[in-house]
Amino acid sequence: MKTIFIPAKSKQKIDYSNIIGQIGKLPKNIAICYSIQFESQANTLRDTLNKLKNKQITAFKQILGCSRPIFPKNTQTLILIGQGKFHSVSLEYETKIPVYLIEGDKLTKVSSQDVEKLEKKQKASYTNYLHQDKAGILITNKPGQQKLQKALKLKKRLKKKSYLFLCNNIDPSEFENFGLKSWINTACPRLDLDDFRILNINRL
Repeated sequence: MKTIFIPAKSKQKIDYSNIIGQIGKLPKNIAICYSIQFESQANTLRDTLNKLKNKQITAFKQILGCSRPIFPKNTQTLILIGQGKFHSVSLEYETKIPVYLIEGDKLTKVSSQDVEKLEKKQKASYTNYLHQDKAGILITNKPGQQKLQKALKLKKRLKKKSYLFLCNNIDPSEFENFGLKSWINTACPRLDLDDFRILNINRL
């Protein structure tokens, strides 16, 4: 059976005249990121910045919930067109590059407090993992997120007892049914934002 992915497009119109002055004060080398529904708005922003002599676009990338994008080393600032803090905070945490979120007609910088909260949550997840004598290994069968071979290799090299869990939708509320207090995630890397018991495989 074939799967067809049809992106939903936002009809929201962003008035960049309200924020272009703020963008003008940002460092020269800027990467533009966007959620797929805001692709049209991102293209408009790119065209707008290309007209500015003091700005250089280093990258233009779509951001997925499960992606960990890599940017050129000369990138000084990331501008994300999206909704909410979900992507923006994790982007700054992972890249260590200042992130500004365009939401509506507002340009907002990701706060250091939000990044610190995420850092503390990551440390808590790792500490929790170290204190457990067994762990569950989460695997999804969703296209693009399935990493079964990585999970099997991980299970072989782990010194603690582990169990493989393969499913389509991973629901942390079901964890209590298995008596495990630590879970290693091989699926969407954003899962660890929801539950301190979840540790992403790349942190081992």
